[in-house]
Amino acid sequence: MAGILATLVAAGPSASWPDRLVEDCRRSTAVSGVGLALVDATGMNGVVAATPGVGRELEDLQFSLGEGPCTEAARSRRPVLCPDLVDDGGARWPAFARGAGRAGVSAAFTFPLQVGAVSLGVLDLYRAETGPLQDAHLTEAVAYADAAVAVLLHLQGRDDATGGAGLPDLAERRAVVHQAAGMVAVQLDVDVADALRALRAQAWADDRDVADVAGDVVARRLRFHDSETGTQVRDTGPGPGGEPE
Repeated sequence: MAGILATLVAAGPSASWPDRLVEDCRRSTAVSGVGLALVDATGMNGVVAATPGVGRELEDLQFSLGEGPCTEAARSRRPVLCPDLVDDGGARWPAFARGAGRAGVSAAFTFPLQVGAVSLGVLDLYRAETGPLQDAHLTEAVAYADAAVAVLLHLQGRDDATGGAGLPDLAERRAVVHQAAGMVAVQLDVDVADALRALRAQAWADDRDVADVAGDVVARRLRFHDSETGTQVRDTGPGPGGEPE
């Protein structure tokens, strides 16, 4: 763990450590994606960092669905190693397993991050191939999980004056996304996972952060609706009380 932390410190300011940690973990463990999330016994509270692609997609999926290995690991306070999401994960987390399969992920390995009885979060590893982690990769994953605990503790205690988004800010932004996904799910008559994908697609099309788009949905400045040409977004304007026209 000491070597991992030394690499992070040498890489730049502490605000960049989570992104560097998940990417280094992905390479060291030969998986397809890695995510670092704030999680307690009630579920995922916010994604701190995730590798692009399946790492980000699967973290978003777990956050939206409220099910998956991250929640189980936080509740049990034990690693949740699922080498086959079809055979094993389908019974434990059916919606998550289906979404993971669509994303090309066949195995997931989650490590709880805790200090004594206090749960801080989880480190999620996702892989396209089924099968357990090799011993060497498992050892690396545990070392990165230990390093992630140190990183989260450091960021929680960081003075806001040092700049960058603190962990409470990240959790708050994710809560807005979650609320917006629920609203879009009603507007489009789809499940929350599909609503989140619609939010992310709109953010990409507008070249905006998904949390900013979600904020407009929650404030009722944007409303999603279906048409013959596909999902559309209507700018409802601020309006009295923020209600759509």
